[in-house]
Amino acid sequence: MAIAPKSALARARLCLRIESNALTATAKSLGPDFVATARAVETTIASGGKLIFSGVGKSAPIAQKIAATFNSTGVPSCFLDPTQALHGDLGLCAEGDLALILSNSGQSDEVLRLLPMLKRFGLAVVAFTSNPESDLARSADHRLLYRVPREACPLALAPTASTTAALALGDALAMVLLEARGLTRDDFAKYHPAGNLGRVLLLRVRDIMRTAERLPVAPETVRLQDAILAMTKAKSGSIALVHPRSGKLTGILTDGDFRRSALTGPDFLDRPAADFMTRSPKTIAADALGVDALRLFEAHKIDDLIVIDELARPIGLIDGQDLPKLKIV
Repeated sequence: MAIAPKSALARARLCLRIESNALTATAKSLGPDFVATARAVETTIASGGKLIFSGVGKSAPIAQKIAATFNSTGVPSCFLDPTQALHGDLGLCAEGDLALILSNSGQSDEVLRLLPMLKRFGLAVVAFTSNPESDLARSADHRLLYRVPREACPLALAPTASTTAALALGDALAMVLLEARGLTRDDFAKYHPAGNLGRVLLLRVRDIMRTAERLPVAPETVRLQDAILAMTKAKSGSIALVHPRSGKLTGILTDGDFRRSALTGPDFLDRPAADFMTRSPKTIAADALGVDALRLFEAHKIDDLIVIDELARPIGLIDGQDLPKLKIV
């Protein structure tokens, strides 16, 4: 069967609209049940418990992904297969844990059989479902409800909008807890040490800054011509200017400052660089994260960033042109 481009695009756009509608409906329906569930998760974390996600069918991979998201933010979580749970895997459950059971209908036999077993082990249960009148929702301690006006499947059979809404709601819960716990980028980096994400998150300013001969530094009293020569020798677009005695950073002279200086008169090259430098430039510490440096570049639209020590003396330089090479942009 050949796919007709026009009808294929129409069906794809309809699918996306239907799933988008499910997300909108879910967002609008959030209320006290969501807050109660978030607080239950917060209490579980504070008491040293873990989150146990469970589900069958298409709900199983959704549950696994949400568990992975919580793990990535430092919340101990795992997936429990409902069938295997009744054949020994209940051993991973402990009193004080919180079980979040995913079932779109809330009537799946496997999860309903699991429910009393979890309660026997002393676990509180969250019904993660679209059906507030289901047996699962009625029997649970908390309810995490999503809304699905219709599935995107033209046969109304394949889970589509429902799995999208469940996944997004799980992400929303994880992000609410992340913010409530005050998780920082440093914390997040600890849980992602491998791969490009880990490399980017763990990269420090000291690892990427230019130093030694690539860091031009001069007293602010230096002649503009000599400052430009120092920049050229270091192949840098700027030079850090310091107080002649203390060595503290007082300003930065950039290529742009140099071009503007030429408009001030014929003797501009013999004037002190301090006459043209940018005072109080943006700076960063060597132990800051590379992504913090990136944020400064983006927020202030600058091309160069001076790295200073605890005495405000320049010890490094980050050139904006280096960031794409380091893959942190």
